[in-house]
Amino acid sequence: MQTRHFDSWDPVAIHGFLSTAYDPKLRIHSSSKYRFTHHSVETGPFAMATVRHTGQLDMRASNLGGLAITHTRTARIDRTCGASANRFGPGDVYLVTKPGEPCSARWLPGEVEICVLDLSVLEQVATTAPARRPGPIQFTHLGPADAALARQWRITTSFVTDVVLNSPIASAQPLVIGNAARMLAAAALAVFPNTAFTEPTAADRHDASTATLRRAITFMEEHADRDISAADIAAAAGVSLRAVQLAFRRHRGTTPMAYLRRIRLARAHHDLVRADPRQETVSAIASRWGFASHSRFTARYHASYGVPPRETLHA
Repeated sequence: MQTRHFDSWDPVAIHGFLSTAYDPKLRIHSSSKYRFTHHSVETGPFAMATVRHTGQLDMRASNLGGLAITHTRTARIDRTCGASANRFGPGDVYLVTKPGEPCSARWLPGEVEICVLDLSVLEQVATTAPARRPGPIQFTHLGPADAALARQWRITTSFVTDVVLNSPIASAQPLVIGNAARMLAAAALAVFPNTAFTEPTAADRHDASTATLRRAITFMEEHADRDISAADIAAAAGVSLRAVQLAFRRHRGTTPMAYLRRIRLARAHHDLVRADPRQETVSAIASRWGFASHSRFTARYHASYGVPPRETLHA
């Protein structure tokens, strides 16, 4: 994980920074002098940035290289993408543009939060198309489906920032970062209308067998310490993502990722039983197994083992 902070009044330096961070072909114009600050945390599969400036910027981007989602905190922005023109104010959530498509914007003084997701993460969590291979996901609208879903996006990014990125222990664990990336991707697919979700095909229903379940569980048991996704589990089982999801729902009443969390909870229990409390902490062990939130881990652990994890560690 890399944290970067940029603060400048120099238009040339600002343009150079943004071109490197977002789009080499980015164009920026302002008729007056302004201050621009940009604080970002980059994890690989996603980046979170808080950006503010004091002037009026006219910007044009050609290709942002990922899915960029903006939450305007205090700024006002007029954005144009193709034939679509929109005005956004404080509290609004929207896609900057469809992946690979150009857009232009007039950005008035204020602050925004930008999340940029690697497109491959979206494919990891999306339901497969009937061809049973993840394909390009098309977003059909640049705004959220409704206000409640926009609020859900704000809640999700706040959780990732506060619980994951602001925690030195959690943010250092690849499993936690991978889980956070997929959480953001799942939220984006739920919030913004798209073509990712399909019903199971006849082949999917046929493949949702106990044999598929056994192959999937074996893979999960052997790779629980790695950052694996539902798509990885499906590939290891030799079926589509929809088929492996249906197999777990049909035979275990859960999802592949929920089952993986059970495995990791059991591994965390194993480590707590054997750990030296003078050298290990509950938070460190929980983070090692992908649990970013101490309170959520404690609740899950207590529900499964009847005691809080701290009691197990100090037993």
